[in-house]
Amino acid sequence: MPKRHITLKHLVIANEKFIGLQFQQDKVLKSLAVSLGEAKWSKEFNMVYVPNNKEKLKLIFSTFRGFAWVNTSYFFQNRPTKQHSGEVMDVEWFRKRSPSPSRRTCPEEYLLKLELRRYANNTVKSYISAFETFINHFKERDLMEINEGDIRAYLQTMIHANKSDSAINIAINSIKFYYEVVLGMPNRFYHIERPIKKKSLPEVVSKEEVNLLLKNTENIKHKCIISLLYSAGLRRSELINLKITDIDSFRMLVRVKNAKGGKDRLTLLAKQTLTDLREYYKIYRPKDWLFEGPLRKRYSSSSVRCILKSAKEKAGIKRNITPHMLRHSFATHLLESGIDLRRIQILLGHSSSKTTEIYTHVANDSFKSIVNPLDL
Repeated sequence: MPKRHITLKHLVIANEKFIGLQFQQDKVLKSLAVSLGEAKWSKEFNMVYVPNNKEKLKLIFSTFRGFAWVNTSYFFQNRPTKQHSGEVMDVEWFRKRSPSPSRRTCPEEYLLKLELRRYANNTVKSYISAFETFINHFKERDLMEINEGDIRAYLQTMIHANKSDSAINIAINSIKFYYEVVLGMPNRFYHIERPIKKKSLPEVVSKEEVNLLLKNTENIKHKCIISLLYSAGLRRSELINLKITDIDSFRMLVRVKNAKGGKDRLTLLAKQTLTDLREYYKIYRPKDWLFEGPLRKRYSSSSVRCILKSAKEKAGIKRNITPHMLRHSFATHLLESGIDLRRIQILLGHSSSKTTEIYTHVANDSFKSIVNPLDL
């Protein structure tokens, strides 16, 4: 295996596509790069570049074979398509809109690529909204003429308008999606700065507050929804996508299908939750979805939030409580009861243990052994 290596990247210079060859200073690699013909140096990107065509790409592989390993991970984007969390992909809402003659609309190829990659509906709406705002900011400009300086200036206007870090990141993602994915120019904008990611701790409710929520929820259907969110550690989207057959009463487990990242997992089913679910089933007789709205359709995510809001108000809880806080509380309370992080990671469906480790910062047992200096 050659010790030397080069990395291929897509470059766009003066609206023309090129293949960038990035490597550390090496006389052999430099000589081989020059031998490709039509090779030039980009001071801006700090790499050699050659015309982007099939013949030149073949020549790169044959020229460097045996001398260097060619890294194509940035050049060929054969990534799996985005997996949605059980949502039915529907973008007809966009095509059926009545476009304003004075407003620039999102290109059809942009929408098509979102469909092919099976992005979730919320992501589709966010990307389209953000990208349309962007292209209307540059209403008279050809999109291919927009450069990094223009994008920085646009992001600066968002900052001055007090837009959130999340909104700025969505704007950047929607812009990069167009140039890098739709137009096939990966990494065109190398140096676009993003807001520094804030490391906020998860908000947790106490076991007493969970019990108060359940006691103040008289509707058995609503009670089952709150109970499952907490006792199974479910995301709101996972809850509304549950089918009747996903409740395994024999093994006391809940099967979560096609969750975040396209993964299936099993999580816990509490005894009291099962008792409540059986009572709920006798009354409501759901046919397909475990929780159904009007006309037997899947329950809406907004209804779940309303149920929780109503319960916390009846319970006299002043602070806001969201469905995701119940998921955080599930993990934190398990950790406090002595369950190891690896098991909690599996129950939550986290890909990385680092994501689960954040609960060690909010668990009570992390602080119980520490004596406050004022008490010494």
